[in-house]
Parts: sequence; structure tokens; C-alpha cells
Amino acid sequence: MSEFRIHHDVNELLSLLRVHGGDGAEVYIDLLQKNRTPYVTTTVSAHSAKVKIAEFSRTPEDFLKKYDELKSKNTRNLDPLVYLLSKLTEDKETLQYLQQNAKERAELTATVGSTTGFSVPTAASKISMQELEELRKQLGSVATGSTLQQSLELTRKMLRDKQNKKNSGQHLPVFPAWVYERPALVGDFLIGSGVSTDTTLPIGTLPLASQEAAMVEDLLYVLVGVDGRYITAQPLAGRQSRTFLVDPNLDLSIRELVSRILPVAASYSTVTRFIEEKSSFEYGQVNHALAAAMRTLVKEYLILVTQLEQLHRQGLLSLQKLWFYIQPAMRTVDILASLAAAVDKSECLGGSTLSLLHDRSVSCTGDAQAQELCLHLTKAASAPYFEVLEKWIYRGVIHDPYSEFMVEEHELRKEKIQEDYNDKYWDQRYTVVQPQIPSFLQKVAGKILSTGKYLNVVRECGHHVTCPVAKEIIYTLKERAYVEQIEKAFDYASKVLLDFLMEEEELVAHLRSIKRYFLMDQGDFFVHFMDLTEEELRKPVEDIAPPRLEALLELALRMSTANTDPFKDDLKIDLMPHDLITQLLRVLAIETKQEKAMTHADPTELTLSGLEAFSFDYIVKWPLSLIINRKALTRYQMLFRHMFYCKHVERQLCSVWVSNKAAKQHSLHSAKWFAGAFTLRQRMLNFVQNIQYYMMFEVMEPTWHILEKNLKSASNIDDVLGHHTSFLDNCLKDCMLTNPELLKVFSKLMSVCVMFTNCMQKFTQSMKLDSEPARPTLEQGTLLGPPAGAERAEERARKELSRKGLAEHADAPQLASSFEATINKFDQNFSAHLLDLLARLSIYSTSDCEHGMASVISRLDFNGFYTERLERLSAERSQKATPQVPVPRGPPVAVPRVAVTAQ
Repeated sequence: MSEFRIHHDVNELLSLLRVHGGDGAEVYIDLLQKNRTPYVTTTVSAHSAKVKIAEFSRTPEDFLKKYDELKSKNTRNLDPLVYLLSKLTEDKETLQYLQQNAKERAELTATVGSTTGFSVPTAASKISMQELEELRKQLGSVATGSTLQQSLELTRKMLRDKQNKKNSGQHLPVFPAWVYERPALVGDFLIGSGVSTDTTLPIGTLPLASQEAAMVEDLLYVLVGVDGRYITAQPLAGRQSRTFLVDPNLDLSIRELVSRILPVAASYSTVTRFIEEKSSFEYGQVNHALAAAMRTLVKEYLILVTQLEQLHRQGLLSLQKLWFYIQPAMRTVDILASLAAAVDKSECLGGSTLSLLHDRSVSCTGDAQAQELCLHLTKAASAPYFEVLEKWIYRGVIHDPYSEFMVEEHELRKEKIQEDYNDKYWDQRYTVVQPQIPSFLQKVAGKILSTGKYLNVVRECGHHVTCPVAKEIIYTLKERAYVEQIEKAFDYASKVLLDFLMEEEELVAHLRSIKRYFLMDQGDFFVHFMDLTEEELRKPVEDIAPPRLEALLELALRMSTANTDPFKDDLKIDLMPHDLITQLLRVLAIETKQEKAMTHADPTELTLSGLEAFSFDYIVKWPLSLIINRKALTRYQMLFRHMFYCKHVERQLCSVWVSNKAAKQHSLHSAKWFAGAFTLRQRMLNFVQNIQYYMMFEVMEPTWHILEKNLKSASNIDDVLGHHTSFLDNCLKDCMLTNPELLKVFSKLMSVCVMFTNCMQKFTQSMKLDSEPARPTLEQGTLLGPPAGAERAEERARKELSRKGLAEHADAPQLASSFEATINKFDQNFSAHLLDLLARLSIYSTSDCEHGMASVISRLDFNGFYTERLERLSAERSQKATPQVPVPRGPPVAVPRVAVTAQ
């Protein structure tokens, strides 16, 4: 507590207690300064003090109710006051003195003032209506004034906390406390300290000319916020307009004219309070500018009142002349007061203040004077807002310490783009705050946001941006003026960023590089890579050494035509912790209720092989990471893993075909199941190759050409983002990766194919001829000269004998029946899953209008082999769905055949 505050409180206490004489206030002030100790607010001390006072009070319920009321209003120093009062209840000597003092003050009410320091008539005289109203007003001002001040202080504190939270590390300036503690600094009425009425003559005893002169003098005081002798201001009730109390004994005609002039004083009081309140730092630059513009107009108003006062001193100002001269100012001050009241009521800040002013300007179209005044205020208030706007659309910088601008910046690191699936840097780094959009900029709010974002990206890359079309933006009712300027800045920012990404950062070249590897566009590279890594990727993922895979990847890149790719070093190996289906489900669960469960669940109960976990990753640097972000890379990875596993299965089936060629040399006449195995292998190979062809040449290539065409015609980075996202989404959808049911069936088919190849490879491995003993003989023959005819005949005989032995072993009844049952089981499983897949594809191609999937059906069932099975399956399902009730027999209902085309 400051020394000034101690002086004020001690004098106020002595005045309230009516203590005169004695040692004086200075003694008590020195004593307090030497012995004061800080009060530490604690819940325990405040509660115990409250309980103690409630026990001491005669009406504890009223005390507790009042305490809770003040506590809810966040009254300053409430707990220290309650603690002091609790201490006073323990001091009997002080209590006795206060009781005696209260008794003496009650007896001397007729000769002393009230607790607020104003005079009242003696007990012997009769209180007039005017004096009674003044007494009520001054009593009410004690509570009303403090409540309003506390409300304003709470509002300022909330705004200050919000602004300091946003501007962490940079505290905004604030006014010192004494600015709010000295009401005389405000140009408004001071309730309770008006002119003393002790020597005032009753107005009713004066002649009319004297009454008029007294009213003119009083009005000149009231018009500048000072109480007169016969006209006094009433205390405010909240944010209502100021009212005045006029001596009831005034002549009726004069009183009527005075009542017409008093609204000017009420409006002046409203405007003055608004200016003083909104000049605080917490209310923002727009309100500061509006208050400054109003202050300029108020100065002109005060000059008018000064000129009227000069006429009054010369005896040339009558009440009628005052009414005439005040007419022009009355309209102006009334408009200012209505605007101030509207801004206060709506608690407007920044853009919302400009919206209110603009709407008021438009609504005053029929009133030229009012519209001109509103336009002047709107133009002045919009100057700081447009300054922030110009920095944003011309340089991509936001300097908005008071949170008034329509664009809000959030703390997001651009490095997170490569880390999180659901990172939304581009969408969430800068966002539009709807309440702060001025109504006259609502149509171009999206362009304003995008313009600054584009320039900000270029700035963060270290490039200096200077908009060549930069021009000061000035408010006007003709919106086209500044709308055109914003559109020019948007066009420039779009071109700058797009050219930067396309030319300097080579976005299209990077996308082609990603397509080359993730969409398996580089054929020879994958042949080399899969040949080199086949043995390593067969191991469990825990046993694979990533550095070895990286080295093999580097070797494959250098040995293939991919060596000419300038971005090949950005390609990396990534061993995923879960299989493709789990990854798909995790991505589909993002921003859903299942996301947390999917994140913490075990990826799979089975041990993954390297082939199932293998994927590529790609290093993308800023600002290309805006386009090729983690979401996009995840989509690329899912497409790659899908196609990579298909390519692996195809290679396995091809290796079975090669081994089957060797097995045909044997005379397996009784092994009829071997022909069935060849047929099943060919069906599997046909299925895998057709699926790959469909994905690569009917989905990815056409969609990629559409993407390249769209990128050439894109006008801004948002179009590029949209086209790229659409490309990936279409690829995922048409490759059946967005439908978990189709993917699961497809995965089962792939599993059947892999198990079949493993089975066949084990069998054919046991049938390989052991040609190793013959090789030394041939080599030896080569060293000693060409082998003789007898040696060749002996070797052929040995091979024939070995072949017959293997054939007899393979034709054994037990072995033949076992392998035949196994192949039949594989055939049944493969056919069942394939029929299930075709049936689902048929449903999706018709019900969901996914016509691209009809091409898959056409390829897989090119000769109608599966059509009859599908019809039978459909008929069985319809019979199961039909309730079993007796119905007359009729011809069977034909199920429409799937339209197919021979390929």
C-alpha cells in the first residue's frame, strides 16, 4: 500500500468516526507505517476469520450472504478486511469505543454529515424532496461506484491475462494503479463531492430572470461534467445513461427548456467514460484509435462550451440562445454516445468494433451528417487494423499483441510434419478468428488468410519478400477499392510461392521420384533390389539388420537406371512395426473414438517377416513437406506395401513355374494331382498379374497423368495440395485399400498363394536330381580332354536310373493321395476367397458406383469361369434370406450374369 493510500484511508476513517482534535492523522500514519506487516492470504485464515465474525454478529446469515456476494465479484482486499474485523472482535477496548462512538454519532445526526461526507438538513427542519433525492443518490454512489470500478478492473485483468498468455515472454504495458484510484482525473461527474448547498438560495424565491441566469450558469457546468447548484448528476446504475436531478421549485417553462438541453450532458458523460475506459492498453489498438478520434471531437465540443461561457460572462447568453447554439453539437454528441454504448454493450474488440462501426455507417445512408461522422470514426479506428493487415498480406508477418486481427497464429513446429500422421500444420498454424473479421472484409477473409500464409512460407525459407503492388489500404464504403488491393496481393503471393516450389524446390521432380519408388515405376531397380534382398527379407523382422538393407538398397540404386535420379539419396528403408492391414486400420481410426485403442494395441500377435514389415521412406525438407507431408507419405507407403507384396507373391509363383518345368522331365503317370497343381498355380499367377496390371496401368498411371495436368494449371498452393491429396485418395480407393473388408479378403488370397508356393517348392526340391557327382566327372573330362562316348552313355544311364527311382517314389499311393488332398484343399480355399472377392467387388461396383472395380471383375473372370459359381452363390444367399414358407413352385429366378470381356 502506497503512502498516499495510507494518508487517504486514515483521514477517511477519522472523518467517518467524527474524530477531531487529539494527536492528528500524522501520528497514526507514522505508527501504521512503522508497524504494518503484509497479510498473507490463506484459505485457513480467511475461513476462520469469517466464522469468528459470524459467531459475533447478531445476523450471521446476512453477513455470510454479503461475504459470498462480494467474493463472487472478486472484491479487492476482501479477505484482509475480514481478517482485520475478526481481530477487532477480540479487542474489547476497541469494541467499547466503537459502540460509544456509534451512539454519539446517532445523537449528533442533526449537526453532522453522513458517512459519505455530505450535509443534511437539521432534525428540526423538514427535508425537501430535492434534498431527499440527493441524500439517496449519495448513499447509493458508495456501493454503485465501487461495484462498477471492480467490474472494470476484472475485465481489464481478464484481457491482460489473455494477452500475456498469447505474448509469452513479452509483457504488455499497463497503466499504474493511481490512474484508476483518482476519479478527479476523469472528465466525468464526481458523485458526492458537488458544490455545497449551504449558501445556495432557494431557486423558487428568485425572479424569472435570475432563475434563467442561474440555470444558464449551471448548464455550462453540467455540460462539461461538473455538478451545478440546482442541477446534480445521479449515480450510475451499471452502464445506463446518466440522469440528472433538477430543483423541483424551478419555474416550469425554464425547467422544460433545461430538460431539453440535459441529454447533451448525459451523452457527454457517456462519451467521456468510454474514452477513459477504452484508453487502457488492454482494450486494443482499434479501441484506442476510436477513443482518440472521439477525444478530438470532444475537444471541439469543449471549445464550443468555452465560447458559450464567454458570451455568458458578457451577459449575452440567454437560455434560448444556449438551446440554439447547442443544436449542432447535440446531434454529434448523441451519435458518439450511441456508438460508445453499443461498443460497451457488445464488449467489442478489434475487428468486431470495426464491424459495428461499418454497419452503423451503412445504416445512416439517409442522414448525411451522421454518415459522415460514422465514416470519420470508422476510418480512424480501422487505421491500426489495416496496418496489421498490410504487414500480413504484403510481408506475411503478424504483429497483433492485443489479439484484434482476423488471423491468429499458433505455435506449431514445421518439423512435426514429418512425424505425425494427423499433423495439420498448413491448416492450424494460422487460422481465421470469425468474431474478429470486419463485416466489410468477410468476403475476402479466405484470401487474406491464404495470402499471408503463402508469403510466410517463402519468408521461412530465407527469401526476402517485397510485394510490388503494395499500397496503403484506407477504409471506404466502396469496398471494391481495398478488395482489389487484397486480390492483387493474393495473386502475387500465390505466384511467388508456386514458382518457388515448382522451380527452385522442384516439386514435380520430387513427386516423380516418389512415384518411381513407391508406385514401383522403376522396373529394373526392383528386379535388382528384390534379387539382392530376397534372402534377407525372408527373416523375422527382429533378425534383420537395417544397415545391411540400406547397403543393398544403395547397391540396387547404383546398378539400375535409378542411378540417374538426382533425389535417390532421399530414399530410405523403413521396417514397420505392424502389417499393412493394421496400418490401414490405424490410419482410418485417426480422429475417431477408436484412435486411442488402435494406438495402444499390439500391432499383431504374429511375428512379422521382413517382407510383411518392409517399406520405403522418403526424406522431405521444408517447404516441400507442406505438400509431401507425413499423411501423404503414409498413403504412398500403404500403396507400396500393397504392390510390393503382390510382386513378391508373383516372384514366388514364377519360381514354382520354373521348378515345375524341371519336374515335367519325370514320368509321373500315376500322380494325376500334379496337373491340378499346375492348373492352380496358373490361376494364382493369372490372379496376381491381373491385379497388378489393374493397379499400375488402370489406376495409378491414368490418375498420375491427371495429377500432372492439374499441377500445370494450378494457380496456388492450395490447389496443389488438393490435387495431390485427390490423387492419393483415388489411388487408395481404386486399389481397394480404403475398404478393410476387401483388403482382408485380398490378404487371405495372398496368404493362400504364399502357402501354396512354399508347399510346391518343398516338394520339387525333393525331386531335384543330384547332379553334383556327375559334375566332377565332366570337369575332369574337360581337363583331360573331351569326354569319351562311353562316359556319356554311362552318365545318361545313371540319370535315367535316378529319374525312375524318384518317379516311383512320387507315384507311391500314400504320397500321391496326401499331396492330392493338399492341392485340393488349396484349390478350395483359393476359389472360395476369390469368389468372395468377386462377389464383394460386384456389390461395390453397383451399389457404391465404383465402376472402376468392374474392370477387376472383367480381368479376373475374363472367360466366365467364375460366373456360374457366383450365380449359384448368389442364389444360395437369396434362399437363405427368404423365409421358409410354403410357396408354389415356379421356374428358378435367373441371376444377372456379370458382364465380362475376353482379354
